[in-house]
Amino acid sequence: MKSLIRTGLSAAVSGTIVSFATTAALALLARREGKGALQPTNATSHWLYGEQAASVRRGDVAHTLVGYGTHHASSIFWAFLFELWLASRPSRPSLLIFRDALAAAAIAAATDYGFVPKRLTPGWETVLPKRSIAATFAVMAVGLAMGGMINKELRRQH
Repeated sequence: MKSLIRTGLSAAVSGTIVSFATTAALALLARREGKGALQPTNATSHWLYGEQAASVRRGDVAHTLVGYGTHHASSIFWAFLFELWLASRPSRPSLLIFRDALAAAAIAAATDYGFVPKRLTPGWETVLPKRSIAATFAVMAVGLAMGGMINKELRRQH
């Protein structure tokens, strides 16, 4: 039980890093595409509000809060699986943590865009081209790796 709680706390750290980093990346990529910075986050609320959520350019409680909350929860979910993986292995060097983070992000991308029903995708595809979505999953990998390395150091100190 104690190790599951520790993994949950590690996932909260890693998932929050992933959520902040990918939200920033999505905003920058959307602006580069001539879209509103919040459109990808708003698009994530499509599971509740339908496809028109992607057309909302400005922040509002309904789309932005729901979209970000959904994205943050999803980030923590994927971080939890990643941290479970790391916890099941001996301590590893940073390069291997990064490799594992790349694999985890690839699995997340394949799951989000290949296996889940359309209504449960991140919704970014309604706002951004595939290259921007791929870049966002690469940022996810960096965030997972950073979180994994921070958590490794925190475990070492305690």
